[in-house]
Amino acid sequence: MANTKSTGAKASSSKTGKMENSEFHEFFVDELKDIYWAENHLVKALPKMEKAATSKELANAFKKHTKETETHIATLEKVFELLGEKAVAKKCDAMAGLLAEATSIIEDTEKGTMVRDAGLILAAQKVEHYEIATYGTLRTFADNMGHTDVSDLLTQTLENEKATDVALTEIAVGHINDEAAAE
Repeated sequence: MANTKSTGAKASSSKTGKMENSEFHEFFVDELKDIYWAENHLVKALPKMEKAATSKELANAFKKHTKETETHIATLEKVFELLGEKAVAKKCDAMAGLLAEATSIIEDTEKGTMVRDAGLILAAQKVEHYEIATYGTLRTFADNMGHTDVSDLLTQTLENEKATDVALTEIAVGHINDEAAAE
């Protein structure tokens, strides 16, 4: 009889997808903590990238992305709340490396050049692609566990990250890469 109850509980858990005590759920929450750290550090790095940009258009893109990143942080805090978890950051080695690379690009390029802007776009797009991969996977995990509200929030952030990547590409292709090549 105890076995039937256990099986019934598992079936119910599977059906709802609520796997709060599962290793998969714990992994999911751990990865949310990772991207939470990433977003909190990105929001500090973007104003430095904005200041380093030569092109007004690129500087404005970084300014806009700073505001969007603040929204991503608030969205992640809502995700943690929906999951009944505390919003805690866990160091994201990938983002730490990407941001260190962005700093290196600023240090290694000449101020006021389009080469620097091309490098900043490269660094920013590496960040965007990391975020797109992370949010896409986390959204899929949320779907697998039946966390529909969480999935919806992660989808909004994912779509925003994709739009930012497209905007950066348009700036690069629009004029910065050509001007950098001519310097």
